[in-house]
Amino acid sequence: MAGLLSGLFGNYSEVSVQELSNQYGSYLMPEEKIQMGFKLIRDTFMVTDERLIFIDHQGVTGKKTRVASIHLDSIYEITMETGGTGFDDSELTIQYITSPYYRTTNIQVASYKFEFGKKFNLQPIYVALLTLAHQNRKRLNA
Repeated sequence: MAGLLSGLFGNYSEVSVQELSNQYGSYLMPEEKIQMGFKLIRDTFMVTDERLIFIDHQGVTGKKTRVASIHLDSIYEITMETGGTGFDDSELTIQYITSPYYRTTNIQVASYKFEFGKKFNLQPIYVALLTLAHQNRKRLNA
């Protein structure tokens, strides 16, 4: 019941890797492995060893599906906001490069914000993605 309420308020809840592999394994590239995943009522967010995958089931029946991804090597900044009192949620915002060429004078960027329940411990995900972003910045600016 708490998971359903959390989903109704737009918060992700963690899902097992096995369940995600069974349901969404066909969206993975060869040799790609799911590390962790989270689910809303119909939508899913997965972290693999190559990218972040967003699966958005659309329409009344949810049969129409939009699949998008952010390659891990394009992430350059992460911000985290923990939940406060009241209805505040925890948020994780990822900023990433959308240009096909990362070393160019016309870099295009975007951001994506995830909302988790205020009791969800975001720190491990934040630290892992921050470490990745830091390595990407060093690589891109070398």
